[in-house]
Amino acid sequence: MPRESHYLTTYLPKVLLVGVHAPYNRTSFIDSYFQEFRNLVRTNGVTVNHELYLRLRTIDSTFFLSKGKLSEVKKVVDELGIDHLIVSEPLTVQQEVSLTEFLRCKIFDRAHLILDIFEKHAHSSEGKVQVAIAKLHHKKARLAGRGIQMSQQAGKIGTRGPGETAKEKETRHIENTILRLQRELEKIERSRATQRKQRLANQVPLISLIGYTNAGKSSILNALTKSTVLAENKPFSTLDTTTRELYLFGKKYGLVSDTVGFIQQLPPYLINAFKSTLLELHFADLLLHVVDISHEAWQAHIDVVQHILRDLNIDKPMVYIFNKSDLVDHKIPLDELTARYTPSVIVNTVDPQGLDNLRDYLNTWRR
Repeated sequence: MPRESHYLTTYLPKVLLVGVHAPYNRTSFIDSYFQEFRNLVRTNGVTVNHELYLRLRTIDSTFFLSKGKLSEVKKVVDELGIDHLIVSEPLTVQQEVSLTEFLRCKIFDRAHLILDIFEKHAHSSEGKVQVAIAKLHHKKARLAGRGIQMSQQAGKIGTRGPGETAKEKETRHIENTILRLQRELEKIERSRATQRKQRLANQVPLISLIGYTNAGKSSILNALTKSTVLAENKPFSTLDTTTRELYLFGKKYGLVSDTVGFIQQLPPYLINAFKSTLLELHFADLLLHVVDISHEAWQAHIDVVQHILRDLNIDKPMVYIFNKSDLVDHKIPLDELTARYTPSVIVNTVDPQGLDNLRDYLNTWRR
């Protein structure tokens, strides 16, 4: 008799999304904020079994959720047999540990979600190093909430003084790894500095595309420079900085550089990890602030980008590029828009002449 075949089935954990309307989130844009949360989860390739949306008046320092909302979440977790819970907000170490113990399932917050996406979308050696540093900082912070088993001494009888705890040993290993990766990043930065000196010596203008994630920066880069940089309708579809030569009206104009997209509540250690890339904006001659004008929260997106630029002390000449005008309804007075935000141009990458306004502006600005 032939032997029976045994097929291994992969168990997929049951996932619950918990979208939280926290006191610090704008009421008028909460629907688009939740949609952004869903898009982040989808971009990360997660299959969701159930969604739950809550509104909080205050934030609990221990559980993040109030007592009533916590009971509501617990009921859903138990009834559906949830394995993983993804929260739309960043959690402290204490809140993550407390939720894990109370709900008895794995907890992933906004920072963890974005870190996973960054790890998947980093392809260059620089991008991979930056993400690795950010993940190590995240892991180091989470060590503080580990249980008693991490506090046991690693020393043996006969050694001099108290032994090193498992937590201290792992923390030291993480810190050493971060230092090694930072040295690698410094080597890359020195190479970039050499290239920058050559560009400045040759007086080659550098134009940097900045903006909220998914605003269409890569599509504009492709259309301007006839490139084929990946441009998907997903958050952080491109993560690595890309620079291409720009030709206008048959003449070489300079260089155009795309940067990582910004997002609300970006974890501080992610910003720190990518500072070596973002600080290149200090050496740009012009910033093109790309805004998805078809998004209902476009004004909030502008505020997020401006806030991060201020944090990085970046103050460079800038023009607003109101993108995706082909998707805008007639309720937005475009003439008033360009008068309010100056200088600015309205573009799209769908129409053959959709970037003519931008090309004309750049040609005039160069003079």
